[in-house]
Amino acid sequence: MTRTARKIDLDVDVLEAARARIAWTFDRFDRIYVSGPSGKDSSVMLHLAAAEARRRGRKLGVLYIDLEAQYKATIDHVREMFALYADVIEPHWIALPIHLRNAVSMTKPYWMCWDPAECVRWVRQPEPGSITDPSVFPFFRVGMEFEEFVEEFGDWYGGDEPAACLVGIRTDESLNRWRSIAKDRASRVDGKPWTARKGLQTCNVYPIYDWRTEDLWTFVAREGLPYNRIYDLMHAAGLTLHQMRICQPYGDDQRKGLDLFHVMEPETWARVVARVEGANAGALYCRESGNVLGNRKAELPDGHTWESYADLLLSSLPTHERDHFEDKIAVFLKWYMKRGYPDGIPDAADPKDEAARRVPSWRRIVKVILKNDRVCKGLSFSQQGSRKEQQEKYKDMMKRRRATWRVI
Repeated sequence: MTRTARKIDLDVDVLEAARARIAWTFDRFDRIYVSGPSGKDSSVMLHLAAAEARRRGRKLGVLYIDLEAQYKATIDHVREMFALYADVIEPHWIALPIHLRNAVSMTKPYWMCWDPAECVRWVRQPEPGSITDPSVFPFFRVGMEFEEFVEEFGDWYGGDEPAACLVGIRTDESLNRWRSIAKDRASRVDGKPWTARKGLQTCNVYPIYDWRTEDLWTFVAREGLPYNRIYDLMHAAGLTLHQMRICQPYGDDQRKGLDLFHVMEPETWARVVARVEGANAGALYCRESGNVLGNRKAELPDGHTWESYADLLLSSLPTHERDHFEDKIAVFLKWYMKRGYPDGIPDAADPKDEAARRVPSWRRIVKVILKNDRVCKGLSFSQQGSRKEQQEKYKDMMKRRRATWRVI
């Protein structure tokens, strides 16, 4: 019998529920830290957690990973938050070389913030007092993935004790965020649906998982609390409450608003263009439909089928990127060969069925390549493990499989 998730109404409002969850965390764990605070969610998380820490006379760790090429307003806000709660927090402002996704370039699909080899091109200098010495963390290695660092930090922070990380993510932001909280019942702590075990002995706690965007801003306004002023600029630029997101702006989803960067902070943007390859092109074309970034629709060049166009695009990619996409496409083709398409998938199908991912086609493959959709969400793939050893293992496995499949 398949279990389905359902909403359960509580007899308290979301603010009281969040405070109760944070109180439970302080009762349950001696080592607690907050991840943030740069955006509205993580800032509200710190406001709530710091209030509980003050009430109990406890210390609270704060992890902020500085990704270098960020809004100046974000850095100003983090400084403000660290100063506001200096009496109760143990700050960990990280400025270390970490591997990050760059969805606006196919020649350099990743970039590394605070890369020592690129120090003359850094967007800004590390914050005074930030952690710039890799030896502080015995687990750190130059170029490790962002997700790896977050997981390893939790186990390091706890030492010999279990640690709790208070995370400000909400289920109404995206399906992926809902899944990250709801999918794994076995990892819950004490059966709490807003917890999940991570790493060796770290627990993620999501006290505001059921808040709406409107709840966040209502709380900030009523309490008169500081927030990242970049949201004011986003509002002035015409973004709705639900479109306002703060994270490294060169990722697969975040690049959609890259054109606003140079409008909101032109001085920062000038340095970003010189630092992150493809940033300027991404800003120019992030909202354009057509073949530049594969947004909404793609046009078939004269003399090509969608399959031959896919071959042309693949042949134009750097070797490492061509191999990556061909691995994904091979799995896609093989999967459908076993499910009604033994002689190959169609060149194109009904656009609505393609958009809903109900049918395969070479046009779907073309759009994935044009979008530089490295995860290949357009082919129904999900995010894989980010650790380098996992990626290398996957590459070796696919090399063996493709040698026997011979589908691409």
